[in-house]
Amino acid sequence: MHLKTIILSLAKEQLDQEEKDRATEKERTLAERVPDLELTGLSLQELQDLCRELNSKIDVTDEERYDTEAKAGKHAKEVLDLNQKIFDLRGKFKRPPLRRVRMSADAMLRALLGSKHKVSMDLRANLKSVKKEEKEDKTQDIGDWRKNVAAMSGMEGRKKMFDTAPQPQS
Repeated sequence: MHLKTIILSLAKEQLDQEEKDRATEKERTLAERVPDLELTGLSLQELQDLCRELNSKIDVTDEERYDTEAKAGKHAKEVLDLNQKIFDLRGKFKRPPLRRVRMSADAMLRALLGSKHKVSMDLRANLKSVKKEEKEDKTQDIGDWRKNVAAMSGMEGRKKMFDTAPQPQS
């Protein structure tokens, strides 16, 4: 524990020193690039020359800033292109084999709705029960339907239908 506190205090001192170094470097650079202006006692012509000189310095600084931004943009685009090439070389993502999960409808509802909801879902209880029935074979010869229509027309045809119907076997 004591060793840890010593390391942390050393790291804090180093960070403080780095901040001081940055501040002094900034002050030195600003003093070098931007000298103090003394405008007192200058004539109109000297003030105009000073303005032209400052204007030319501003133009140079803007050009440098523009060049730096262009380089940064170019590098960012190169990084994106290289990342895209890496992605293309790797190929498509391989999908992992999915496992089949056996889960009842109740467990699925509990997982979706949470344990608070007491929902029971018995899917088989709602199904209709169907009984298999034996199919009756109709062995009646139909023949040509036009002959049957003429024979079955009128009341006599209806009587024939009932007479020729197959009798149920007992």
